[in-house]
Amino acid sequence: MAPFIFNTTKSLVFETGASARLAEVAGQTLGKSVLLVTDPGLRQLGLADPAIASLEAAGHSVAVFDKVEADPSRETLMQAVAFGRSVGATGVVGLGGGSSLDVSKLVALLLGSDEDLDEAWGVAQAKGPRLPLVLVPTTAGTGSEVTPVSIITVGAEEKRGVSSPVILPDIAVLDADLTVGLPAHITAATGVDAMVHAIEAYASKSANNNPLSKMLAREALRLLGANIETAVFNGQDKGARGAMLLGSMLAGQAFANSPVAAVHALAYPIGGTFHIPHGVSNALVLPHVLRFNAPDAHALYAEIAADAFPQIVEVEGSQARCAAFIDALADLSKHLGMQTRLRDVNIPEDAIGKMAADSMIQQRLLVNNPRAVTERDAFNIYKAAW
Repeated sequence: MAPFIFNTTKSLVFETGASARLAEVAGQTLGKSVLLVTDPGLRQLGLADPAIASLEAAGHSVAVFDKVEADPSRETLMQAVAFGRSVGATGVVGLGGGSSLDVSKLVALLLGSDEDLDEAWGVAQAKGPRLPLVLVPTTAGTGSEVTPVSIITVGAEEKRGVSSPVILPDIAVLDADLTVGLPAHITAATGVDAMVHAIEAYASKSANNNPLSKMLAREALRLLGANIETAVFNGQDKGARGAMLLGSMLAGQAFANSPVAAVHALAYPIGGTFHIPHGVSNALVLPHVLRFNAPDAHALYAEIAADAFPQIVEVEGSQARCAAFIDALADLSKHLGMQTRLRDVNIPEDAIGKMAADSMIQQRLLVNNPRAVTERDAFNIYKAAW
């Protein structure tokens, strides 16, 4: 067996209503002055209020930074850092979707170490230390609560990442109550995003692909495949919501240690240039990237096909099973009401060349793809998706 390293969040709390007991769950970790990072929509909906009330009732001061946007910018990150410094934060809580959690990770790093962000970009460059960090996801998609990765938009379009075990949180709190009100279209997009994490982790060419990541990816697909339709079409079902949260987290653990590849690399220009939500961006290119990969990865995709779609167990032969898997993923997006073509999200055909060139910047992801991707290959994949 090849050597590998497996890092994950130290403590996981999976419990409906746990965010309303945040002081009990995480108060000692956070210290007396807590910076809570979220987005304006969640703040307006009051989703953070029970957590804030819990902390304040236990004697903690809570300062709220609620300006995180989708695809958060470096400017927003640095505003949050300055705000956290001004209130003397002793610990950071990230509550929200992947954007809020990613910002929270780097806020904790920069407040805890005064590290230069420009020296932290890339893999294993961030040194720390960081402030105590607790992450509370409100979507079942990114798995950010268990990944050592934070993605920030730099300049107009470029996405840069920090990947380091230093920014793994101390505690992740998975509370299905926080996801019950998530709109159907966001539930669908984030759910497919989580499935992409599991698929790409399982087939990753990373030297660190390992038995734990593979096992977690398969269980994630079982949970996500069995529950995504219920979560989308019957959002009040807490059983399905909880299963989606757990599946997303397991997929996060998988790809945190066996990194994602070309689906994400080709999704980033879609999000960076056209501001399409990340889950939708992934879904738009997913079947086309998998079809491109199939000559080299059909056996791997065949192994996991029936985890997500049990009916595929009846399909014989790895190539046929792989094809059925890809078709089922494409049909799932359509069934969930998601856009399935680049033109559906108003991306012009003449943008394909620039997107193909921009995707080549993501070499840290492309190296993990089961099949090498050239700029011409990326162009053809986008063309098929258009």
